[in-house]
Amino acid sequence: MIEKVNQFIQKHELIKEGSTIIVGVSGGPDSLALLHYLFHQQKESTLIAAHVDHMFRGKESEEDLLYVREFCESYQIPFESIQVDVTSYKKEHSISSQVAAREVRYDFFADVMRKYKAEYLALGHHGDDQIETILMRLVRGSKGIGYAGMQVKRPFSCGSIIRPFLAVTKADIEKYCLELSLVPKRDPSNDRDDYTRNRFRHHVLPFLKQENPAVHEHFLRFNQYITEDNQVLDELTIEKMNKVMKRNGENDIEIEISPFLAMPKSLQRRGIQLILNYLYKELPHSLSAVHIDNLITFLESNHPSGELHFPAGLRIVKSYDSCTYTYKDCKEKPSPYRFRIDTPGLYKLEDGSEIKSQIRKDYPQALVGNDCFVIDPDTIHLPIFVRTRKVGDKMTVKGMNGSKKVKDIFIDEKIPLHRRDLWPIVEDEQGEVLWLPGLKKSSYEATSKTKSNYIVLQYTQ
Repeated sequence: MIEKVNQFIQKHELIKEGSTIIVGVSGGPDSLALLHYLFHQQKESTLIAAHVDHMFRGKESEEDLLYVREFCESYQIPFESIQVDVTSYKKEHSISSQVAAREVRYDFFADVMRKYKAEYLALGHHGDDQIETILMRLVRGSKGIGYAGMQVKRPFSCGSIIRPFLAVTKADIEKYCLELSLVPKRDPSNDRDDYTRNRFRHHVLPFLKQENPAVHEHFLRFNQYITEDNQVLDELTIEKMNKVMKRNGENDIEIEISPFLAMPKSLQRRGIQLILNYLYKELPHSLSAVHIDNLITFLESNHPSGELHFPAGLRIVKSYDSCTYTYKDCKEKPSPYRFRIDTPGLYKLEDGSEIKSQIRKDYPQALVGNDCFVIDPDTIHLPIFVRTRKVGDKMTVKGMNGSKKVKDIFIDEKIPLHRRDLWPIVEDEQGEVLWLPGLKKSSYEATSKTKSNYIVLQYTQ
């Protein structure tokens, strides 16, 4: 077993020499064997044992804490512990016992890592645990990389979680404890079928091992392949999503629907997952793969607008070819604005866009399209203003006879409803609409190229 774990650590480059390692130790066979193994095999590293008493079993679980402390003292290993009433925590947060215990445990581990500036948190999960985890996630459903099971190494707190025992089985660990005279504590709840994991452990795992005693090696390989494939697909997804992203704020993201739906389905799901990871920071437990499937169906529907409500107040708003993920109430109208544009200057607008104003002595031949507007100061009433829309706004569109309502231009250009109230409108002092940045120019744009003075406006979304 020692040789297997040594090779596994070397293959995955799990531990750098001279590192500080926090070891999660419950007192059971897996964690006690891990602490013992690391103490003897990683002599250049600094070990700190961390124990959480979840207070599920009263005096019995407190005795586990005292036992682990005594074990650490005998090896002169620094010991950190905490006692938490997880039953009360579970009721307060309306979550299951297992989820509550996990949250409390990992919060404590993160604190201990920061205290010691540790590079690693080592956990005693083994190959049988990996089989159970993958099967459980396949049965109940998961998302993306979740189907691969537990990661050999992943970022956590100020360092990484590592699982050196994933290469070995529970039987290997029990043999290790027996041969090295380790006497671990036993949690009687592990013998009951109350928990899903225990049912897989007692009824499914024995059948698989009967079919193939080395089945854990195939699950470990499955984890490796899925993880490697996932890394490639994530890179592809980021590349594709950068092309469909229209706006990326701290609390909201907007994408174009058509190019998004042109992506392969696999990348669509991953793209949605990337957005959710970014906005949620920590994914809600109630979020599932069903939400992502429903969202894709929502985007594929022919209806031009609609709204989905995701957990924790996230709203997903569809309008024409735009989809916005936001925590804001899109039905609340933003405050209108109007301010003067002086030249030269750079003006940041409420929707995150910018208008740059400058004076040019020659006509800017290279500037074309609706993101720029050239003004002959002699043909308008200065100064220039930028404002939000008003009811009844009209403009004389360049190349057209007569005027057109700004509202109709927004509809023709398929501007989402929630963006229209913040879209900039440039006007002169008399209130003549000169330009809808990025959309339409008016007939007031300079046509003479023989003047010696122009005002040039440039718009960046």
